[in-house]
This record gives sequence, C-alpha cells and structure tokens, in this order.
Amino acid sequence: MAFLYLSFLVVGILSGPVLVDAQLHDEATLLAIKKELGGVPGWGDNSTDYCNWEGIHCGFNHSFVESLDLSRRMLRGNITLISNLKALKHLDLSYNNFNGPIPSAFGNLSQLQYLDLSLNKFEGSIPLELASLRNLRSLNLSDNLLVGEIPQEFKVLENLQEIQISSNRLSGSIPHWVGHLTNLRVFTAYENQLGGEIPDNLGSLSEIKLLNLHSNRLDGPIPKSIFGMGKLEVLVLTQNGLTGDLPEAIGNCTGLSSIRIGNNKLVGVIPRTIGNVSSLTYFEADNNNLSGEIVSEFAQCTNLTLLNLAYNGFTGIIPPEIGQLTNLQELILSGNSLFGNIPTSILGCKNLNKLDLSNNRFNGTIPNDICNMTRLQYLLLGQNSIQGEIPHEIGDCVKLLELQLCSNYLTGSIPPEIGRIRNLQIALNLSFNHLHGQLPPELGKLDKLVSLDVSSNQISGDIPPEFKGMLSLIEVNFSNNLLAGPIPTFVPFQKSTNSSFQGNKGLCGEPLNFLCANSIGSDQANYHHRVSYRVILAVIGSGLAVFVSVIMVVLLFMMRERQEKASKSVDIVDEATDNQPTIIAANVFVENLRQAIDLDAVIKATSKDSNKINSGTFSTIYKAVMPSGLVLSVKRLKSMDRTIIHHQNKMIRELERLSKLNHDNLARPIGFVIYEDVALLLHQYLPNGTLAELLHESSKQSEYQPDWPRRLSIAIGVAEGLAFLHHVAIIHLDISSGNVLLDADFKPLLGEIEISKLLDPSKGTASISAVAGSFGYIPPGKYHSSQ
Repeated sequence: MAFLYLSFLVVGILSGPVLVDAQLHDEATLLAIKKELGGVPGWGDNSTDYCNWEGIHCGFNHSFVESLDLSRRMLRGNITLISNLKALKHLDLSYNNFNGPIPSAFGNLSQLQYLDLSLNKFEGSIPLELASLRNLRSLNLSDNLLVGEIPQEFKVLENLQEIQISSNRLSGSIPHWVGHLTNLRVFTAYENQLGGEIPDNLGSLSEIKLLNLHSNRLDGPIPKSIFGMGKLEVLVLTQNGLTGDLPEAIGNCTGLSSIRIGNNKLVGVIPRTIGNVSSLTYFEADNNNLSGEIVSEFAQCTNLTLLNLAYNGFTGIIPPEIGQLTNLQELILSGNSLFGNIPTSILGCKNLNKLDLSNNRFNGTIPNDICNMTRLQYLLLGQNSIQGEIPHEIGDCVKLLELQLCSNYLTGSIPPEIGRIRNLQIALNLSFNHLHGQLPPELGKLDKLVSLDVSSNQISGDIPPEFKGMLSLIEVNFSNNLLAGPIPTFVPFQKSTNSSFQGNKGLCGEPLNFLCANSIGSDQANYHHRVSYRVILAVIGSGLAVFVSVIMVVLLFMMRERQEKASKSVDIVDEATDNQPTIIAANVFVENLRQAIDLDAVIKATSKDSNKINSGTFSTIYKAVMPSGLVLSVKRLKSMDRTIIHHQNKMIRELERLSKLNHDNLARPIGFVIYEDVALLLHQYLPNGTLAELLHESSKQSEYQPDWPRRLSIAIGVAEGLAFLHHVAIIHLDISSGNVLLDADFKPLLGEIEISKLLDPSKGTASISAVAGSFGYIPPGKYHSSQ
C-alpha cells in the first residue's frame, strides 16, 4: 500500500512541470491565434484561465486544449497555428470567412476526432495530409470552393462515421473505398461535379442512414447495396443522370422517411415493396421515365405527407386507396397519362394542401364535394378532358390560393361563388373551355388576385365594372370570347396588351385601337358645337387683343423700375434652385399617402450619413422623416445609371406591379424617385430593424431577446413570403437575415423583392435574373447530419 502511494506521489511530482509546460504552450498558442485572426472576443483576459475562454474546452486537470469552437464569428486570417494544439480532438471553424487552402499542417493533429470547416471560402484541393488523422470520426468540408477529386489516401480513415463534402466543385467519381467504411452513417456530397456510378458496395458493410448526392453528374443504377442493412433513413439523389429501376430492396428500409430521386432517367415501375417503408414521409420521383400504374401500396405508408410522381409515363387510374392517406399534404401527379374520374375517395385526404392532376387524360366531372378537403390551397386540374360544370360548391374552398381549370371541356357558366374565395391570389385560370353566360360581378371581390384568365370560351355580355375591385391584378386575358361594350377604365386593363382583349368583336376602348361608338358620336357633336361659336369668339378675341396691348405698354414701364430691386433676391433664389436636383420621374403608389410624402425631403434625407440605417448588397437604406411627420425607409439603389437611362419606363412598370403584390410577409414599394443617375425606392419604416439584428445583436439590449416561439413565427412568415414569390415567378436572389425586416409586432417582411426586376428591368415579370445575391441563401432540400 505504501509502495502504491509512493508511486502516485512520484508521478504527481514528475507530471507537475509537464502540466505547467502544457498550459504555457497552449495559452501562448491561443494568444498567437487571437492575434493572427485580428482578435477573438472573450480571449486573453488575464483574470481568467484560458480553459474558460469562450469556445475552449480543456482535458483532465485543465492541461491540454481538447476542443476549439470558433464557429459563426465571421473570422478571417491564417489558421495554421491551430495545428500546434497537439491534444485537440474537436475543431469547429464553420460559418466564417476563412479562405485559401486548407492548412496541410492540420494533418499533425493526430488526436483529432471531429473536424468542421464548412461554410467558409477554402480553395484548392483537399489536403492529402488529412489522411494522417486516423482517429477522425466526422469530416465536414461542405460549402467551400474546393476542387479536385476525393483523395484515395483517405481509405485508411476507417473510423469515419460522417463525411460531408457537399456544395464544392469536386470532380472525379465517388471512390470505392467509401463502401469499405464499416462505421459510415452519413455521406453527403451534393452540389458538386462528381460523375461515374455510385459504388455498388456502398452500404453493404455499414449501417448508412443518410445518403445525399443530389445535383451531380452521376449515372448508372441506384445500387441495391445502400438498402442492404435496412438502416437508411434519408435518400436524396435528385438531378443526376441515374438509369435503371428503383430496387425492390428499398422495402428493407422500414425507417426510410425521405426518398427523393427526381430529375433522373430512371425507368420501370415503382416496386410494391414500397408499402413496407412504414416511416415514409416524402416520396419524390418526378421527371423520370417511370411507367406502369401508381401502386396502391402507397396507402400503407400512413405517414406520407408528399407524393410527387409528376412528368413520368404512369397510366391507369388513381388508386382509390390513396384516400386513406390522412396525413397527405401534397399530391402531385401532373404530366402523366392517367385517366378516369377524379376518385371521390381522394376527398378522404383531409389535410391535402395541394392537388395537382394537370396535363393528364382525366375525364368525368369535378366532384361537388371537392372542398371537403378544407385545407386545400392549390387546385390544379388544367389540360385534361374534364367535363360538366364547375360546381357551385367551389366557393367553399375558402383557402384556395390558385385555381387552374384551363384546357378542359367544362360547360355552363362561371359560378359567382368563386367570388367568396377571398384568399385567391396566384391565379384564376378558366381558359380554353366551353363556358358561356356572363362574367359574374362577384369576381370583383377577389382583391388579392394577381392573374385572371378566362380566354377562349363563349362568355358574353360586358366586363363588369365591379372588376375594378381586383386591386392586386397584374395579368388579365379576356381574349376570344363574345364580350361586348366598353372596357372599364382600370389601370391593369389599360396597361395590358391588345391581345388580352382581342377576339371579342363587341369590345371597345383602351387598350384596343378603336373607340366606343358613343365616344365617337360625342366627339362629332362637340366638333359642330365648336364651329358654331367660332365667329363669335373671333370678334371677342380681336377686341380683347387691343385692350390687352394698351395695358401691356403701361405695365412694362412699371415693371422696369422693380426689376433692379428684385435682382439680388432673384439671384439668391436661383442659386438655391440650382442646388436642388431635377426629378426625372416619381410616383407614390398609395393614394392616401401622396399628400404626406414630400419628394424633396426624401432626396434631402438620403444626402446625410446620419440618416443611414443599413447598407446591403444592392442598396443603402436611409430613414426619412417627412414634414407631415410620416417616417419612411428610403432605399438608394447602387449602380443604377445604365438601367435608368435605357430601361426607365420598364423599371417603373415593374415597380408598379410589385406594389400590387398582396401578401402579409412582403415589404412592397410604396413609391419611387428618379433624379440624375439615382433611383430611390420608398418603403414603410419598420422600427424593429432586421432579423440579423434580432439574432446577432440581442446581447446589446436585454429586452431584445428572441424566444423560440417568436423565432418559429418569423421562420414561418419568411417561408410563406418566399412561397408566394415563387408562385408568381419572382426569384428573390438575395435571401439573408439582413433582408428580413420586422414590424412593430415582429412580423417578418421580405425586403429587396425588387432586386430581380430592377437589376435588369428589360426582363418580364416571369423572368429570372442571372445575378446572384449576397451570401446567406441556402436552397431548400439540403440534408445535413443534424437532420
């Protein structure tokens, strides 16, 4: 016992200097790293042990640094010195601005188990020296600018459980050694330039759970091996060139929740073993060459919320069993050769949000009880052979955002009940049918509707003046009907093209090229009325001319004496006028704000740096207080000279259209001012700033803390705003927390919605600019290990 005690004592005495040396070495290294990175907040306080510095964790007895987390700090600089922390097991440098090559010296961190360098700007190839990290379990190099191939030397990293190398510029093929990693659970390599086939041994030796390879150049079949162990949970292979069929072995993976294999060249039928995948939530196989019938076994996947089989070669009918999927939210079967009636059993999908059966061969009628699916927002039945009348019960679909019934054989009149669907926003398309009767005035209640198309029917009567209530209307088409009478004076109508009203012999007025008959008669009467008074007016005019001449002579002598006295004050006024820029064009879209907005005050506010609120990728934001007390947010666009010179009218028209978009989560322009080579956009001033300030500057104000319910509410609002933009064919281009504005109640509003139009206003409303926005937008559908 005494010997054992003595041994511990000797070890303690000998290890003391070693620990001290270790502490001095690691502390010196950390201070050098701090200096190299231009400062790390919270590091270097002499009153605290470096093991207590933010992002640092030390091992036993506060000896060596074992964990270093510098993520999300917007750091930049040389990070090679980190390789001197020899005991490091965990290194996280993600979400920063590091660039250049990944330091090869990181290969000296022999104890490293976790390495995350994602979301930086690292360049060059993956260093071969990282193959020395034999203890490495997790490697994340995603979202960088890496090139070259996946190193063959990494085959010795047998402990790897997670490999994430997505969103780079990697080429070559997926090496065969990946399939030999017995501990592999996560492999993501999406959004690269990888080619060749997926290794046929991938998953045969490991219980892989997540495989995401979308947006590459892969070909060949989907290997059966990935389903061999039956542990796969997420499979994403979209946007490749994969061929062959979907293996029946997919039924082994009962825990598989997401299958996304769209935009490939897959053939064959969907295996009936899909019914064994009881955890299935998402199934997307659109834009392939799949054929056969839609298998009824999908009904066994009771958790299914999205089923997308669009644009394949499926035939037959929709299995009635699909109606058993009570959790289904989106059913997208467009672009196939399906036929038969729309099954009434589908009405059992009570949570259905989107039903897209367009571009098929469906016949029969629209079920009268279609609105029993009370959550339905998108009903897309166009380009089929549907017959009968539009059921009057369609007005009960009060949550509809889009109704597409074009290119069918529908008869009867347009139900006035459609006017009850007050949420209808994206489109009402009834074109290319056999509808007759008159246009229901009730449609004028659709004040959120953006697009209306009733062309190529047999609709008669006039265009009701009540349609002026469609305050958000941007696109209309009444062509090829039997309409008559004057086109109502309504800005969206007069700004439409002639083709939107052509093919109606009885219509007249703008934008058509001929006036209405009563207008012509009125003009002729006015002409004769003017002739009859011409002689009288000539006599009176001659007498007035003599009288005015005498008065002018007298006034000239009087005014000459005053000119010299007024010359000095006139010079002062002229000087002030010269300093005020000349406004080329301006407008305030909101009528009740026109009196409250002083355009000169707007320009003056943007000339003072003290009024600057924020500066983004495409604009600088100023706060402008009007003399009326109204507070505005004024956006001064950058690099707009050529746009204004060449495309001023088109830019103004795009702004007018954007101002009419009706959604609670969009920050729409309320006006504009153009002078010289400067464009100013006017917006409502939002006192709570941006989401970036809420998330990253909340430490400055204790009352500014975002709780999780508020975060969730903001996230939902942003998603709904984006979804609406995408449905009206507007791509934002610059999504980031800095462009999400918060009103007084912290409701999020998407800002910068004008960018995709104003960077090149020569494009139409449905165009997509090729100019990318600021860093921060991560497209949907990316799966990381946390998911």
